[in-house]
Order: sequence, then C-alpha cells, then structure tokens
Amino acid sequence: MIASLRGTTLTTGLDHLVVEVGGVGMLVHTTPAVAAANRPGQEATLATSLVVREESLTLYGFSDSSERDLFEQVQTVSGVGPRLALAMLSVHDPDALRAAIGDGDLVALTKIPGIGKKSAERIVLELRDKVGVAAGTGGSSTAPAAPADQHLQQVSEALVGLGWSAKQADDAVERVTAAEPASTDVSQLLRLALRELGR
Repeated sequence: MIASLRGTTLTTGLDHLVVEVGGVGMLVHTTPAVAAANRPGQEATLATSLVVREESLTLYGFSDSSERDLFEQVQTVSGVGPRLALAMLSVHDPDALRAAIGDGDLVALTKIPGIGKKSAERIVLELRDKVGVAAGTGGSSTAPAAPADQHLQQVSEALVGLGWSAKQADDAVERVTAAEPASTDVSQLLRLALRELGR
C-alpha cells in the first residue's frame, strides 16, 4: 500500500493533483480543499490511500493521516465506497464530519450527494462509537484565479463529479455568481455552491 507521497506538484484540478515522484507523475484524487492548497511547482506531502480494483489502482490523497483514516473508516459502512467517502470529506471537513456522525446529525449527513436518510442512519449506527473528534487541519488556502467562464465550468464539473446533476450544479453556480459576481476564485465558488446545494 502507498501510505504517503512527497514530490513536486505538476498540475492541479478541482479534485485531483498530479505529483511527480521519482520521475513518475502520480494522479491523486483529493478534496477541493487539498487540491486548492497545492500549487504547481511546489512540493506536496500527502497522506494517501490506494484503492485496488480489478480494473484500476486509484490513489486518494489527504492533508494528514487523520483525514485519510476517516476516509478509510467511513468505507467500512455498507454502501460507502471511495467516491462517496471523498464526497463526504469534500462537503464537510474531517472534524465537522466526525461531529455529525458522533452527534447523529442526519441533516448534515444528507447534505452530501449520494446519502439519503437511510444511508445517514446506517453511517451513524455503525460509526457513532468509532469516530472520535480529533483536532484536524482545514485547508483554507485559495486557488489561483481562472479565466472568466472557465472557472464557472470547473465548479460545475466538480459538483457533477461529487454526485449532483448537471442542472443542479448549473443552478447552484448561477445563484452563487449572482451573489458574488466579481469572484473568480474557483475553490471559494465551489465552497459557496456546496453550501447553496446543502440548503
């Protein structure tokens, strides 16, 4: 298993990085906060989880081992795979997710695309006594500005990738840009759109 990765960030997307390690570019799927905290040309150090499937090897990267451990822990619940686990950490930071599970906060959990009331109840039932609220590090960095319409397209694509329909994503982006017409910061717009969709 690949437990951590350190190397130069070659490229960043809304939900992934390519990190060069020993001359090999490794595609690492991340939360928008982790992706925004890394810049091309800078060194990245990530705690990682390798998901092995018959047809693929997929690497997921996190800011620290605590976040990675939570990613792996939520997958012990039936019906929660790596994509849904990553969506959970994209909508809520690790401490907020632990608190939602520990407190049985179904409203917070059902804000995550792909989790309905029954799934949220199952997550709480199976993990409530296992997740402790640990001090985490939130990714509060901002991403570099993108050209005019491209940043809106990136936000829509990220929302669709997290499980919302294209129409829901476009509507949320429209509402956010109406409220913040001058903003071109992709990570900020994504956070606002996630908040909008969580209402």
